[in-house]
Amino acid sequence: MNIRQAACGAAALDAGAIAVFAAIGRASHDEGILGDDGLGLLTTYWPFAAGAAAGWLLSRGWNAPCDWRRTGAIVWAATLVGGMALRAATGQGVQVSFVIVAGTFIAAGLIGWRVVSGAIAKRRGLTP
Repeated sequence: MNIRQAACGAAALDAGAIAVFAAIGRASHDEGILGDDGLGLLTTYWPFAAGAAAGWLLSRGWNAPCDWRRTGAIVWAATLVGGMALRAATGQGVQVSFVIVAGTFIAAGLIGWRVVSGAIAKRRGLTP
């Protein structure tokens, strides 16, 4: 696998983790995953996806897409901060408890898979 393929896979995993977060959040609040107008998931998803995109740009994630320190931590922080800022700017809720839950879940999703893949690569002798 080359670095470009790794970056595409990493971006897809990040997007998927954010989508799962948004879907679980909507379902747990009895809003329906798609909502009454069919756009509920997208409404919840897009601020965090935009934050993640900013994190990829800030970290230059395509250079080390699977590194939890160089990419994962920065993408996580940008996803959380950017997502919350965009939610606030668009009139969506931003309560302290939501920030804590979101931060924890998104960290598990965006940093967690990178830690696991790094451990597997190390065990297989693919990293120094």
